[in-house]
Amino acid sequence: MDRKKKLIEVAAVFFRLGCFAFGGPAAHIAMMEEEVVRKRKWMDRQHFLDLIGITNLIPGPNSTEMTMHCGHERAGVLGLFVAGICFIFPAVVITGVLAWFYTTYGELPAVAPFIFGIKPAVLAIIAAAILKLGKKALKNWELGIIAILVLIASVLGVNEIVALLSAGVLGMVYGYMKSQVSSKSMSIAPFLIPNVFGAIVAKLSSLQVFFTFLKVGAILYGSGYVLFAYLDTELVLKGFLTRLELIDAIAVGQFTPGPVLSTATFIGYQLAGFWGAIAATFGIFLPSFLFVLVLNPLVPKMRNSKALRYFLDAVNSAAVAIMVLVLYRMALDTVTDWKAISIAIGSMILVFGVRKINPIWSILGGSITGYLLITVF
Repeated sequence: MDRKKKLIEVAAVFFRLGCFAFGGPAAHIAMMEEEVVRKRKWMDRQHFLDLIGITNLIPGPNSTEMTMHCGHERAGVLGLFVAGICFIFPAVVITGVLAWFYTTYGELPAVAPFIFGIKPAVLAIIAAAILKLGKKALKNWELGIIAILVLIASVLGVNEIVALLSAGVLGMVYGYMKSQVSSKSMSIAPFLIPNVFGAIVAKLSSLQVFFTFLKVGAILYGSGYVLFAYLDTELVLKGFLTRLELIDAIAVGQFTPGPVLSTATFIGYQLAGFWGAIAATFGIFLPSFLFVLVLNPLVPKMRNSKALRYFLDAVNSAAVAIMVLVLYRMALDTVTDWKAISIAIGSMILVFGVRKINPIWSILGGSITGYLLITVF
């Protein structure tokens, strides 16, 4: 297949995922694994796991960065940009429309009945991905122990980045002891992002919106709730946004498909209109494109290094453990009544009982069922 056809294929796959990928990064990555590993075989499951491990260690939205990695694997550097843009685009457009609606009318349209059924439906998709990735990641009992330790540490409140890095270092130390071969000393240093952006002046221009969100995108780890903390400091405490407006913006990012960082589009529109929305979107996603562009070619080289191979294996096991914890927490928050339980069970039967079914059908089925249950009962 020539490059042009590969790019078209990449665009089609990730645009479709961008339209239907509800449920947060764990669900997005689960749907990606189904599309690019099992169905299309763009890479093997081990390499997909390596990419997840690396992505977890850098700032930015994990699932969006994974789309870029997958696009790069299929169609090179241009594929990286095509995949990322196509995945982001639907969420940005939907969020932009909602931002206009919110700014014009002061409230959001009623979409809760449709969203209600999506949340329990994605639990089955995440569970299926954990099962498949876990079989590949947990290669031996030692990696299983590391995964359990990371799970316990995360439950106790240890930051997931600290847990992942610690797992990687532990894996390297164990691998060194196990192989009993001398190796050159290595150091793993985090990216140090200096605060090089100027303070926001009294009224935000589109350029200032861009630099504000560029700074956030360059240092952001974690979920939409972590984004909330960053933006609260950058915008609410400086008087450019009320906390209620910020809460509404985060909510929009949570219930629209695609990356939760599309919240930036919503906030940018509130701060500086159409061009503010464009500036915020470019600012928050640009660092991810740059990080992936630099790191993607290094992943195979890391796999070929004995010391870094142990590091990757341990980080991959830790990443699966964190996915288990995410699934558990999502289940606690989502499966709260008989309606949600019914949708979750139905989705489990569909995902595990019907072979080769596309996860999108589980999302659509959950959404429609949720709407019917809410409106009828």
